[in-house]
Amino acid sequence: MKKILLLSTLFFLGLSTYSDNTPCNLTDKGVVINGIRWATRNVDAPGTFAETPESPGMFFQWNRRKGWSATDEEVEGWDNSLPEGTKWYAENDPCPEGWRVPTFEELQSLVDAGNEWIIQNNVNGRLFGIAPYQIFLPAVGNRGGFNGMHFNAGNWGFYWGNTKCSIRTACGLQIANNEMFVTNSVRFNGFSVRCVAK
Repeated sequence: MKKILLLSTLFFLGLSTYSDNTPCNLTDKGVVINGIRWATRNVDAPGTFAETPESPGMFFQWNRRKGWSATDEEVEGWDNSLPEGTKWYAENDPCPEGWRVPTFEELQSLVDAGNEWIIQNNVNGRLFGIAPYQIFLPAVGNRGGFNGMHFNAGNWGFYWGNTKCSIRTACGLQIANNEMFVTNSVRFNGFSVRCVAK
């Protein structure tokens, strides 16, 4: 009986690490929403997750692996050329091992899961999903494609998808306090990345 109780407890604890929003360690096991496992934190330096769900991580231009500061007003060496490609290629994916940039359909599935604008640990953003299976996307703004200037921090959040939408644009998720939707944007803008499991 004790052995069964111990195994049941260990099984429950193992499940809880996958379903809560608070990372237990330096890896991110994610949260399953509408059948898709989402990371609980933004991508920071390529191949790493940000420290907390509220941390901004870094901004990325579409189909480019280089990260840019999500807090500095200006950056040096900004590339205002239009990134090429028909999708976000694996060699340019900034997500950690075992994760990737989401598709248009996966972003739409997240929107369909329900969400609300909240302030979490003094950071504005949107909470997606239904408790306890939820993720917080901070509204950290973006970098404008022409000069890399930082805009909209605290008011908007922009998250890339891996899908090209037109000659100059790619699909992404836009969040604000009164709206959120899957949209498209010029590919040289700097947006956040929230990964899904491979």
